[in-house]
Amino acid sequence: MKNLKYLFFPILMGICSILNSCENIKNSKYITIGMVDGWAEDVAMTHVAKAILDQRGYHVIIQKASTDMILASMNNEDTDLFMGVWLPYTHAKKVAKFPGLVNIGTNYDSGRIGLVVPEYIPVNSIEELNQQQDQFNHRIIGIEKGAGLTSGTDQAIIDYTLDYKQINSSTIAMITELQNAIQRKQWIVVAGWQPHWMFGKMKLKFLHDPKKVFGEAEQIKTYARKSFGKDHPELTKFFAKVHFDDEHMADLLLKMEHSKNKEATAIKWVEEHPELVKLWLDKK
Repeated sequence: MKNLKYLFFPILMGICSILNSCENIKNSKYITIGMVDGWAEDVAMTHVAKAILDQRGYHVIIQKASTDMILASMNNEDTDLFMGVWLPYTHAKKVAKFPGLVNIGTNYDSGRIGLVVPEYIPVNSIEELNQQQDQFNHRIIGIEKGAGLTSGTDQAIIDYTLDYKQINSSTIAMITELQNAIQRKQWIVVAGWQPHWMFGKMKLKFLHDPKKVFGEAEQIKTYARKSFGKDHPELTKFFAKVHFDDEHMADLLLKMEHSKNKEATAIKWVEEHPELVKLWLDKK
């Protein structure tokens, strides 16, 4: 029994050491940010935040996953932050599943989702789609199946009684189809959102949504795990101040779209906007 006591003590100490290490990691300068790869605005904002924090001695780890996986991971206290929550419409049901998550601040005020067509197409409202269903081949080109925009598009098909089928694969595939259709002056309708670089590169328009299926203006917010504010009060203040106006967002998205190295582009963008970054870092 005496020998067992001596054996148990180092095991106990080892367990305590592991637990303390885990706690120290949470309180250290290692920060994990969830990111949906393919969402232009989320990729851009996340890399800008990483560029700023890396310069200040933090080690930012970007975790690529779906919205649902990121929110669940934050709920489990495994992921610190997510800068891509769209409210009050797109992600409302997803966020409601995790009431313990904390809304830190708003990154962008003029978000919008809906059905989008090239400007040359003489259709201006979702209500007009059934009159031109053959021109569109009865198809709406969507993005990933788990996205809030995807469920919104499914609802629009029901509410407007559209004789259309939503084709889902990925954001990249949707944009590729859109670009190819525009080059050939073909008819196409896609599930899209703003801010996105495609609005700066292509002449597009949202279809009017009189039933408000896709809601109205949305805000893009940063959410955090429940204990993040306690573990990192200084970073909570920083993320609460991170905000992009239309001009800054458009500039950032266009530069990111042409970039083959997102991290390097974000670092350069941060260097080109010292006054904005200074405002975000102000501790008052």
